[in-house]
Amino acid sequence: MIPELGHFSLILALLLALVQGVLPLVGAARNNAAWMAVARPAARAQFLFVAIAFGALAYSFLSGDFSVVNVTRNSHSRLPEIYRLTATWGSHEGSMLLWTFILGLWTVAVTLFSRHLPEDMLARVVGVMGLVSFGFLLFMLATSNPFLRMPMAMDGSDLNPLLQDPGMVVHPPILYMGYVGFSVAFAFAITALLSGKLDASWARWSRPWTTAAWSFLTIGIMMGSWWAYYELGWGGWWFWDPVENASLMPWLVGTALIHSLAVTEKRGSFKAWTVFLAIGAFSLSLLGTFLVRSGVLSSVHSFATDPTRGLFILIFLAVVIGGSLLLFAMRASQVGLGGRFALISRESFLLVNNILLLTATGSVLLGTLYPLFLDALGLGKISVGPPYFNSVFVPLVTPLIFLAGIGPLARWKQVNVPELANRLKWGFGASVVAALLLPFTQGDWQPLVSLGCLLSLWIAVTVAISVRARLRSSSGWSANFYGMNLAHLGVAVTVIGVTMVSSYQTERNMRMAVGDTVTLQGYTFRFGGVEDIVGPNYKGSRGTLEVSRNGKPVSTMYPEKRIYVASGMPFTESAIDYGLTRDLYTALGESLDGGAWSVRLFHKPFVVWIWIGAVLMALGGFMAITDRRYRASRKQGRAAA
Repeated sequence: MIPELGHFSLILALLLALVQGVLPLVGAARNNAAWMAVARPAARAQFLFVAIAFGALAYSFLSGDFSVVNVTRNSHSRLPEIYRLTATWGSHEGSMLLWTFILGLWTVAVTLFSRHLPEDMLARVVGVMGLVSFGFLLFMLATSNPFLRMPMAMDGSDLNPLLQDPGMVVHPPILYMGYVGFSVAFAFAITALLSGKLDASWARWSRPWTTAAWSFLTIGIMMGSWWAYYELGWGGWWFWDPVENASLMPWLVGTALIHSLAVTEKRGSFKAWTVFLAIGAFSLSLLGTFLVRSGVLSSVHSFATDPTRGLFILIFLAVVIGGSLLLFAMRASQVGLGGRFALISRESFLLVNNILLLTATGSVLLGTLYPLFLDALGLGKISVGPPYFNSVFVPLVTPLIFLAGIGPLARWKQVNVPELANRLKWGFGASVVAALLLPFTQGDWQPLVSLGCLLSLWIAVTVAISVRARLRSSSGWSANFYGMNLAHLGVAVTVIGVTMVSSYQTERNMRMAVGDTVTLQGYTFRFGGVEDIVGPNYKGSRGTLEVSRNGKPVSTMYPEKRIYVASGMPFTESAIDYGLTRDLYTALGESLDGGAWSVRLFHKPFVVWIWIGAVLMALGGFMAITDRRYRASRKQGRAAA
């Protein structure tokens, strides 16, 4: 009965999404207030029924209803309850329902927190989001129904062991909050094109929603990177996996969009550019869905694929992306140029910043899709991996990071070059000296390490200069200003983490018997043997490694090798001793003769700084959306109404 309730709720949500998508848009075009007023109640009702469906699927997993195909394929009677909840979105069908649920959540948030918007604009924004919801609901009901029934099975096939991790409880929802959040920026952009009102007010209304989505996506990518680091047993934090790239591309374009919105809001420039970026960010989010869900690629992150559904997603992509770009092409010529600016100005720096971000996105897109095109044309299979991305992406990001230090200190319209140089000269000198000396603390000077340190210190120093100037001025508190600088500081922290761990990490693959010791970067690892373990739905072996330094105990680490009962799939569970300046990482390999085991040992300096920096970026974004200007615009909107 519960699955049928969920299925019926999806059908009602589909009909409501159609009403939400059509009536408000037609009403706005005809200036019909009654039809425009449908936007809010239809959006909220649609979300309510999607929420009921999501709850019904979660209940089916938690109760172990093996008459539901989705539950049988992705759960097991011995699966812990927390992972039964995770299994709700651990399948293709469940993940699409989660996407639609979060899209409804964003839509309801717009109806609640955008009362300052003119009624016709709100109707268009909610209407566009309703049409996107309609597409996803139709896709689910036509090809990916999560509530299909079958004769009751004795047990299920179990959830993919990769997803049986606490991080998977929160990682997909947060990542989808970022992915789907760009639909709000997309809806605002389409609304601006339809109404012809691409002014500073539109940018101010759109900017906090875009920043919130970008912040969620930053946290989602960070959590995915951390999950890969501790869960996959290989010790890396980024592999340029196609699904990793699928989340990186909208993040890069979203970063460009945030900066472009700032120019449109402040100076009235970049209006067409901003609309194009808003369309691009959401289009790449949809493309990521296509890559992950259509079965065109294989990835450890791509946990739910089916090639038969790819055609529907491809058509949906063509309609949404093609339609929005066609509308952009028709209306772009009507958009004014906005405020003029000199060659050396903050606008110019931000323009170059956006061009570099788009070029970097293009390089990632090419490396991700090129093998797929060759395969589709029957020209053979190739693999594009880290060597390509590192050699193409990194040179593009290097000047981008350097400009990120200059841009916030430059004036709008025109920069007094001698004044700017005077503000930056001591900071640049200090960054260069420190970058030349810092690598010697690791005992091995390398040019690329110095470059990474220079970029990181340059960002940190320019942030300090900017904050100092703000504190000495008469300007009051600005959440947007301090949020921006906190995000830039996060970039500096991430860059130093990437630089240090990429250049100075140490790895040893050893054969270790009981009592054997290995010394790595001053840490002594003593192998204490292996014991059998039994989990709720797995059995395996747990090793013991006692770590000491200079004869003093540091930690005891317990890496595991598991075999999951239902699937028979082997799985490595690493053990990590975290630290602010280094991680010690261990993983069990295979059992060898004489009671010995193969063991992987890593010493990873400053690796945690990569994720600390990402958290600072996201916190900066969340701080920025609390700026009083956005609260003021809501009050002004209500007063005007």
